[in-house]
Amino acid sequence: MGEPRQDRSRATRRRLLDAAVDCLAEVGWTGSTVSVVAERAGVSRGAAQHHFPTREDLFTAAIEHVTDERLAAMRAELPSLPPGLARTEHVVQTIGEMYAGKLFRAALQLWVAAASDEPLRAKVVPLEAHVGREAHRLTVEALGADESRPGVREAVQATLDLARGFGLANLLTDDAKRRHRVLTEWASMLHATLDR
Repeated sequence: MGEPRQDRSRATRRRLLDAAVDCLAEVGWTGSTVSVVAERAGVSRGAAQHHFPTREDLFTAAIEHVTDERLAAMRAELPSLPPGLARTEHVVQTIGEMYAGKLFRAALQLWVAAASDEPLRAKVVPLEAHVGREAHRLTVEALGADESRPGVREAVQATLDLARGFGLANLLTDDAKRRHRVLTEWASMLHATLDR
C-alpha cells in the first residue's frame, strides 16, 4: 500500500524547498527557475506550481523553511553546551559556520535579487525580519545573555553582524582559518561583556 497522499505531498514540498536552497546557492537567482528546481527535486513543474504558485513563493518559503530547520537543530543542542567561556566560543563559532554555509549563500542571492525586484522585495523584507529576529533570539538563548544589562543586546547583534560579514568574505574564497581566529578572539571579548 502506498503512502497517504498528505505524506507524499509533504515529502514533495520538502524536496522542492531543499532543491530551491541548493539551486540558489549554486546558480543564483537568475539560474534558479521553478522548472530547474522541480527537475532537481524530481517532480513535475505542475506539482511545484501546485505547492508554490509563484517563483517568489517558492524561494522565500525555501529560505524560511531551511532557516527554521537549522535554528531548531541548533536549539536542540543547547542543553548539551558547556558552561562559561567554552559555551560562548562554541556559540560564536557555530554562528560563524552558519553564515559561512549554503543557506546563507542562498539567502544572499535572494536578498540581492530583491534589491531590484519589487514583487520579490515585498516577500523578502518580512522574511529577513523573521530570520533576523529568530537568529538573534536563539543567540541570546544560547549564550544565556541578559539583554537588560547595558551593552549586551548590542554585543549579541555585533556577533551576528560579524558572522554575516565573514559569510560575505567566504563567498569568493575559503576564509575558514581567518574566521576561526577572529571569532575565537571575539568570543573572549563577548564573554567578558556577558560576564561583567
